[in-house]
Amino acid sequence: MSLTGTPFLYTLIALSVAAVALPLLMWSRLRGPRVLRAAARMVMLLFAQGTAVALVFVLVNNANGLYDTWDDLLGTGTHVQQAADLGADGTGGIALDRLPKVRQTFEQAEGPGMRAAGGVRVTQLEGRVSGVNAEVYVWLPPQYDEPAYAHRAFPVVELLPGYPGSAKSWYGTLHVHEQLAPLMRAGKVAPFILVAPRTTLLPGVDTGCANVPGTVNADSWLSIDVPKMVKDNFRAQPAPRGWAVAGYSAGGHCAAKLAVAHPDRYRAAVSLSGYSDPIVEPHSLAAQSPALRRANNPYALLRRATVPPPVALYLSGQPKDGYEAALALRQAAKAPTAVQVVYIPAGAGGHTMALWRPQVVPAFRWLTTQLDQRPVSRDEKVRETAPRAPSSAGSKHAALASGTASRAAAARRP
Repeated sequence: MSLTGTPFLYTLIALSVAAVALPLLMWSRLRGPRVLRAAARMVMLLFAQGTAVALVFVLVNNANGLYDTWDDLLGTGTHVQQAADLGADGTGGIALDRLPKVRQTFEQAEGPGMRAAGGVRVTQLEGRVSGVNAEVYVWLPPQYDEPAYAHRAFPVVELLPGYPGSAKSWYGTLHVHEQLAPLMRAGKVAPFILVAPRTTLLPGVDTGCANVPGTVNADSWLSIDVPKMVKDNFRAQPAPRGWAVAGYSAGGHCAAKLAVAHPDRYRAAVSLSGYSDPIVEPHSLAAQSPALRRANNPYALLRRATVPPPVALYLSGQPKDGYEAALALRQAAKAPTAVQVVYIPAGAGGHTMALWRPQVVPAFRWLTTQLDQRPVSRDEKVRETAPRAPSSAGSKHAALASGTASRAAAARRP
């Protein structure tokens, strides 16, 4: 029974109801020695507590997209078949343009939000470069199957969750496709193909977007194997012109790192409450050594780049949760690297899905302009984000979270 499936949730609800009803009906009707009656009552109480805790966990897990499978929860699954040393560029010397096309089989994805807005499809991808074997979720924009767009190639955005996090969370919790589909139909946001690959590749650790020889090649999985699969199976625009990557929390860190490290693969990145130094995430593989930290720190990559990468970054954060790191990246960036910082007041909420959900639309409007896709009207463009006003009082949560409210004073030191 799937951890995130409806049958499991309904089973827990039924067991929780039964666990409450059972002691109410049986408490005074138990017969036998006092010890046995006391033991039976204790079992009933433990059963009631256990089912209640399990139900709350499942509800929280489904709402936040933390664990996708039982293997993820129990730390028993691995999606790495091999992890060869692929060198600095992550290709292992393989001529990527000479690899044959591989046609994938896609199925309707199951779970919260997976059937909304035309439905999300899923495939099991065996990465020929990275050695990773894992699922990838794909959503196609409304225009994709329309006759008028039959010969059009579409821009692509890779979506990365935090850690722990499920690849489904962008669809099931942030409702990215449900939010964007009507805007795409109205021509207010470009018709992006949305691709969410699995990022939890090893049990109990954040593989993030790092290549660690002998352990995992997460960078090559995300920036080589997944894009190649999309180009092989869908009408996708070429990289880097039509490609971007977006993430929240640990996924936001990866989004910024991938764009800065691979300007030949991505034109833009969105990082919501992300960070630069991998050591911020205690379970990060990239924090194992100073060399790995430097190689996977977008701030360090920008500082030592001999040629600034031609990429654009959209970074949002609250004080002590991404904002200072975003300011540091903007300070380190030199043209043609462009960095837009969105300050989120502390009153907008914490490090949760409720904070990131309202930021989806502003971020994708920004991506529309940065990838030179269908333009939006003047009043729909992302607004200037430099703090100007001294207060955020009276602003609604959605405005606070999207960075369009007035700003409170914030720490300015990176």
